[in-house]
Amino acid sequence: MLILQAERDALLKPLLAVTGIVERRHTLPILSNVLIEKKGGQVGFLATDLEIQITTASADELPGEDFRLTTSAKKLQDILRAIPDKTTVTLEQLDGRLTLKAGKSRFNLQTLPAEDFPLLSVGSASESSFSLSQRELKRLISQVQFAMAVQDIRYYLNGLLMQTDGNQVKLIATDGHRLAFASADVEATLPKAEVILPRKTILELYKLLQDSDDEINIEVLANQVRFSFGSTVIISKVVDGKFPDYNRVIPLDNDKIFLIERLTFLHALQRAAILANEKFRGVRLVLAPGKMSILCTNSEQEEAEEELEIAYQGGELEIGFNINYLLDVLTNLPADTLQMAFGDANRSTLVTIPDYSNFKYIVMPMRI
Repeated sequence: MLILQAERDALLKPLLAVTGIVERRHTLPILSNVLIEKKGGQVGFLATDLEIQITTASADELPGEDFRLTTSAKKLQDILRAIPDKTTVTLEQLDGRLTLKAGKSRFNLQTLPAEDFPLLSVGSASESSFSLSQRELKRLISQVQFAMAVQDIRYYLNGLLMQTDGNQVKLIATDGHRLAFASADVEATLPKAEVILPRKTILELYKLLQDSDDEINIEVLANQVRFSFGSTVIISKVVDGKFPDYNRVIPLDNDKIFLIERLTFLHALQRAAILANEKFRGVRLVLAPGKMSILCTNSEQEEAEEELEIAYQGGELEIGFNINYLLDVLTNLPADTLQMAFGDANRSTLVTIPDYSNFKYIVMPMRI
């Protein structure tokens, strides 16, 4: 029975938007599938791993009968990717199988009943709701996501804290060694609230956000957050846990302060990092009036040294860091100039953007 005929991209684009969360091997086989549903002219695609659920729809109205089915998300994606652009694709369903035809190609895929597909039960009561542009949210996430922990035993660090308060939304990430903070103003008066969003949710959301002024609506529900933009809806469970009080780790009295060009510092660190110890990734920064030296050594007694001129007239200081923690922030910030504020060799360093209070990065030193 013919159920759908469409150009390849009309199916592939929405499918790609949802398949990022699909696990290849799952204890529940149906979770490796995508739910495809046609109502009227719209074809919707839905995937879930029971923690996150992503729904999206085809951009164009497509002819054909209404239907609901589930089939392997990865196999369907790989088939559509392998078909030439602008090819017309035909879908037929018969006896629990989905037949896909394109030109002289033909593929038979297994299906599982749509009624067996598990959906997240979504809370209806919204605790707070606000909108901002996709570009703004993408910028905020890019400024903090690199500081999230990866598979830390403190599970609440494997995600990102989102706080709302008054007309501000704040995003904070930390892995216990460094912390990134970014905030933005929104056109709403929001209650004081905070949720921890899982790492997987943040990575998928960032991937799907466009660099555009189109709005994204964010709703905080009971134990869930819903992101709605365009024809896409992401519903995510939140992490149950208590995020550390980030205000306590922001050093306020560091007195060794100077401005530095971001790209100059980044390129010098990238060169020095070539000879950094592969395991410990240590770098030493040596401050003296008018200059900063960057020193890396490794277990083979090889050395790299870079010297940068800086407008600094304070006391001398030698301090060590994991070089990756500095490279991460310098790579992800759009600013041309950064302000560095050091204390002593045992105190965290504060990285900010001059005349801009909506970003802070704190990095702890390491002994080298």
